[in-house]
Amino acid sequence: MATTRERRIAKELADIHNDKDASGVLANPIDPANLTHLKGTFPGPPDTPYAGGSFQIDIVIPDMYPFKSPVMKFDTKIWHPNVSSVTGAICLDTLGTGWSPVGTIKMALISLRMLLESPNPKDPQDAEVAKMLLEDPDEFAIKAHDWAVKYAGAPRREQPKQGREKAPPPVAKNDPSRYKGYNQDLVDRFVNMGFDVDAVVEAFVFVGIDRNGGEDYELEEAYMGDITARLLGEQ
Repeated sequence: MATTRERRIAKELADIHNDKDASGVLANPIDPANLTHLKGTFPGPPDTPYAGGSFQIDIVIPDMYPFKSPVMKFDTKIWHPNVSSVTGAICLDTLGTGWSPVGTIKMALISLRMLLESPNPKDPQDAEVAKMLLEDPDEFAIKAHDWAVKYAGAPRREQPKQGREKAPPPVAKNDPSRYKGYNQDLVDRFVNMGFDVDAVVEAFVFVGIDRNGGEDYELEEAYMGDITARLLGEQ
């Protein structure tokens, strides 16, 4: 008989498959008879050095799941300050102290994809990469893109952009009222993951995100997890 943990994992995997076109993430067991060891995948976010690449994540579900977070690491080599360039180990609050039992495998994978869009060199996993990003962001962008081409199959671009640079958001630039006082770039970080502007703003209000006078800023990982859970209908 399947355990409670196994039934939950099976339900989550079914949800991931049903929502793969909207969420952009996927996960499958390595062995169909063992739901505790998975491989996840997601595409690199647009307008980052990782765009067009496909990144694979090793996922081990612990005995105490969902009270303990999944153990995740990058199988695909990546040049990113919050991922070890040697082992693929990840520094992300959502997979540590910021984990909540309402979290899901899908939410964790989406958080990783968002991490590629918004690297945090001030809380690094790889000090060498973080130093490059802080001191020479253009060189960082070039090397991150080179690795994405070499290891993740991304198409070569002549002038890769540094991860924090944004192309003009595709929606509602001429209608700031939809953002309800929130900075448009802050909202569009979630819009670029495939969510609707109005849904993102509603999630911000629900979670209680500070408008910060309309200025952009980096959200704490715990807030990012809460927003994602709301967007995915898990809160």
